[in-house]
Amino acid sequence: MVEPLSHGVPLAFLADPLEELCNRLLRVATESDIDFDVALVTRELETRTLLDHLPDFIYVKDRRSRFIFANAAATRNGKFHIGSDMTGKTDFDFLDHGTARELFAVEQEIMSTGVAVEGREERVKLADGRVLWLTTSKMPLRNADGQIVGLVGISRDITERKRQDDRRHGHARLLEMIARGQPLQAVLDALVRTAEDELDGITASVLFLEEDRLRHGAATRLPPAYVKLIDGIRIGPGVGSCGTAAWRRSPVFVKDVLADPLWQDYRELAIRFGFRSCWSTPILAPDGRVLGTFGLYSDSPREPTDLELELTAMATDIAGIAIERARNEERIRHMAHHDPLTGLPNRTLFWAQFGRTLHEAHRESRKVTVAYIDLDNFKRINDTLGHAAGDEVLKTLASRMEGCIRASDLLVRLGGDEFAIVFSNPNHDETGVVRRLQDLRAAIASPVVIEGKSIIATCSMGIAFFPQDGDTPETLLARADRAMYEAKDMGRNRLCVSAGEGV
Repeated sequence: MVEPLSHGVPLAFLADPLEELCNRLLRVATESDIDFDVALVTRELETRTLLDHLPDFIYVKDRRSRFIFANAAATRNGKFHIGSDMTGKTDFDFLDHGTARELFAVEQEIMSTGVAVEGREERVKLADGRVLWLTTSKMPLRNADGQIVGLVGISRDITERKRQDDRRHGHARLLEMIARGQPLQAVLDALVRTAEDELDGITASVLFLEEDRLRHGAATRLPPAYVKLIDGIRIGPGVGSCGTAAWRRSPVFVKDVLADPLWQDYRELAIRFGFRSCWSTPILAPDGRVLGTFGLYSDSPREPTDLELELTAMATDIAGIAIERARNEERIRHMAHHDPLTGLPNRTLFWAQFGRTLHEAHRESRKVTVAYIDLDNFKRINDTLGHAAGDEVLKTLASRMEGCIRASDLLVRLGGDEFAIVFSNPNHDETGVVRRLQDLRAAIASPVVIEGKSIIATCSMGIAFFPQDGDTPETLLARADRAMYEAKDMGRNRLCVSAGEGV
């Protein structure tokens, strides 16, 4: 099968002209003592016009890999920046020297062995740092005596195809990370890096929207000082690119941050960190909620390119999927470990965290206190006022109990009208814990007003101490439960220590 060139020009169509070109080069080589007579060759190339109008780069080199002939493709598309005359030049004149050395080695191998190279993909780095991808075929040139005197090459620019392939692979890789349950931070970091690797001179970021403020999500290359300064910024109609995009719920592309009024309050930041343009797009959930923003920063004042817009669309879609999935999973985890009525941790979380607390306390030789709390005669409230009123009482009392404990304590709803609290007690201050529980008991006993009716609920408490009352969660909770029933037997609305002492 004949492989087609761009614009439908088949390689077979060029076979005869290239063969004639090779024959004439060989004839020139035979007539020349040292090198090819370029002028003579050029005069005899009736096919030059055809070759110059092909989009592929067609060239002939001598044994020292110097160009003897090249069509106009390289200079016409402006990618190589080598001028109109390549005669006598080598790849070292317009490519990165590392790339030039690699290509020189390949060509010398072809001319040493006589073995052609077909369809070789080449990553070509130009002298200015840009990278092109070419697919290249090169074949040796022989004279009438069979001696190799050079080579002929045909190269096609496949940079855009490679970018599209890389984009698809990157897209699939990110979706696979999401499907495999990778952490949200890892997914967003990879997303930002993918965009930055694809786009020259661009820095990317993801911000989360929490209530009416933007929070840092991912920014692998943004200066940390800038990330810190914008973390928590309030969204609004004139809050830079990202704050405005989240507020408008639509993309905001600022061509010049030093001139645009949206950046009036943030111009000094832009100058300080070298930003000249910023394009931000809101990240939306399927129901239209704004989850955050995806932003691109450039150090030159300009509009985004088609490629940058395409990548932004891909990035916001991926980010939306990742953020929404992570939040759904977090909601599911929260539901699995928390009471749906009061929002407090449930038994499942209680046993896990209580066990960890005891393990740490044993290692650090400190005490732990567990309190078992049962509301007195709560069934009467449900029976007389209804379960809806009872639920409101439970939510109010749970909120009061939360206000009486520290961040290091664990308050859980065990079920029904029963609660437990685990106090981490590094100072071995059992009296202090008892005093705090008495304050909590007083808070519970304050009237609760439901639909204009004042309801008073009291509670009975039992407490046990680690390590003297037990060294496992089950033993300690059982001891506290027993003490709580002793408190009820002693008249309710009181606290009883595991040893049986009523307070």
